Amino acid sequence: MNGKGPGYTVEGGRIVCTKEGGGNLFTEKEYSNFVMRFEFLLTPGSNNGVGIRAPFEGDAAYKGMEIQILDDGDAVYKGVIRPEQYHGSIYGVFPARTGFKKPVGEWNEEEITANGRRITVKLNGVIILDADLDIVREAKVLAEHPGLANKTGHIGFLGHGTHVEFRNIRVKELK
Repeated sequence: MNGKGPGYTVEGGRIVCTKEGGGNLFTEKEYSNFVMRFEFLLTPGSNNGVGIRAPFEGDAAYKGMEIQILDDGDAVYKGVIRPEQYHGSIYGVFPARTGFKKPVGEWNEEEITANGRRITVKLNGVIILDADLDIVREAKVLAEHPGLANKTGHIGFLGHGTHVEFRNIRVKELK
């Protein structure tokens, strides 16, 4: 992993993004097509993300893609976030289905599949996002999110200064 932020620690087999830091923690290797499985635990109001096909430099939510990891049910987000910012969404582009996260403080299982131009997110056994990147044709969205065109890049955790824990992280490359 390549650490870009001061806010990650390893505790008992878990990667913990702390309130004191955040930042990005990327794989050294770049991935094109893959399945990533992991478990995460949210705390009240927590906000993180999984960057996919992202470069080391620049904002991974735009220069790559960010799959939201968010306690979107917290009062801090009520009436503030748009549908494409809820948990499991491709940040700012594709909204995910909601209602499948376990309560804050319980472990959730997530699977992100990037296979060509299709990105799928499965949360606790339910597909909450099945996005075909080729349907995005709006010039404004493509200009704001050039990372949608990336064929490869790093995978990473994108911390926003809130406490989120990850464990049992696995990445399998697809042909």
